[in-house]
Amino acid sequence: MPSPAALCVFLLLAAARAEDPYRFYTWNVTFGDVYPLGVKQQGILINGQFPGPQIDAVTNDNIVINVFNNLPAPFLLSWQGIQQRRSSWQDGVYGTNCPIPPGGNFTYNMQFKDQIGSYYYFPSLAFHKAAGGYGGIRVLSRPRIPVPFDPPAGDFTILAGDWFKLNHTDLKGILDSGNDLPFPDGLLINGHGSNGNRFTVDQGKTYRFRVSNVGISTSVNIRIQGHSLLLVEVEGSHTMQNTYSSLDVHLGQSYSFLVTTDQPPQDYTIVVSTRFTNPVLTNTAMLHYSNSNGVPAALPPPPGPTIEIDWSLNQARSIRWNLTASGPRPNPQGSYHYGQVNTTRTMRLANSRVTINGKLRYAVNSVSFVPADTPLKVADFYNIQGVFTPGSMPDALSGGPAYLQTAVMASNMRDYVEVVFENAEGSVQSWHIDGYAFWVVGMDGGQWTPASRQNYNLRDAIARYTLQGVS
Repeated sequence: MPSPAALCVFLLLAAARAEDPYRFYTWNVTFGDVYPLGVKQQGILINGQFPGPQIDAVTNDNIVINVFNNLPAPFLLSWQGIQQRRSSWQDGVYGTNCPIPPGGNFTYNMQFKDQIGSYYYFPSLAFHKAAGGYGGIRVLSRPRIPVPFDPPAGDFTILAGDWFKLNHTDLKGILDSGNDLPFPDGLLINGHGSNGNRFTVDQGKTYRFRVSNVGISTSVNIRIQGHSLLLVEVEGSHTMQNTYSSLDVHLGQSYSFLVTTDQPPQDYTIVVSTRFTNPVLTNTAMLHYSNSNGVPAALPPPPGPTIEIDWSLNQARSIRWNLTASGPRPNPQGSYHYGQVNTTRTMRLANSRVTINGKLRYAVNSVSFVPADTPLKVADFYNIQGVFTPGSMPDALSGGPAYLQTAVMASNMRDYVEVVFENAEGSVQSWHIDGYAFWVVGMDGGQWTPASRQNYNLRDAIARYTLQGVS
């Protein structure tokens, strides 16, 4: 019989091993000079970096980030795609967090519970995102969980997006005055203009690239000269491994693909270009073979799609869930039969561009959101009356004139809902639901009707957190 002391020690060790690991960060947020397009600008730096530090984690890791705000304005960071299970107050957007005041600090404490994949973070207040402050998030599978491809020789992050030479305060002023944003001045790849990045690879190996669109207003397409892109993951879901010559990445979206360096030892161009714009903006980086001696490839730069809407829709429809691959847990993704779930409610969310009180606004179901003085989560937790009314956002477009309101949709815990996103505008809209992933069961042009359900993919639709609504 072991002694009571030995038994006690064993129990303490077992408890310690059961707790998931912690990763601690201290971030200082400041303004600093940046030159992404060759012009001096005021950028938002995290620990002196633009883009900010990358978060590398493993499923179920606890992430603790103490953020010190050294800007002269309130500041928040949001974690695009992180589901915040039982921690929605850590989400870092208006309504869930009180802003970090100038000179103050706030500690984000969250767990990447049951998540894998490619994500990013960004500042969510005062149009700060147009000044930087964003960075990548990479969540790896636990060692004992099978991954549906061999470990890559390297893992690269590409944060791509449009950029403006105007200061973020000027851009915010343009919007606040009720006007459109100007056309972007260029595209950035990891905070740099053309040929500002080089990714060094060894010939004959396979590498993973994680690409996120961190821009403000523009969809992009990415392609690599002489190389195919084998799609393996979209926003935390392993995909069927289809090969593409290029990929559309809409605002807020993240993709992960494998590239095999099976070409002659040369330097190849990575091209990112805008979609659905005139003119087309382009940025380039270099895929550098380590044994190339800097010799550029003789191939012409790869052309990309420009304004073809059907091309983008068809590509989005082709992305399917890998039913046999494990996700963050060992059971296959397809063991969750979402197509057999009975939904109890249908929400039809129609975005629109409207004029209210002489100013340009955007609305959902004719309601243009107005921030309240009290964060909504605080009002909800302390039962503060008069801040918002649950159910004040209608479930469908009413057809009446647009109006201003602090509108909130009511819902019940554990409900399964059908959400129909409707875009009648002449531009692409991206929809993101913080803290949730959803199955994209259908996508088409024209008017949605209940008969549209006949064409739903109820077997292997991809689960993701950001959806583009093509005009």
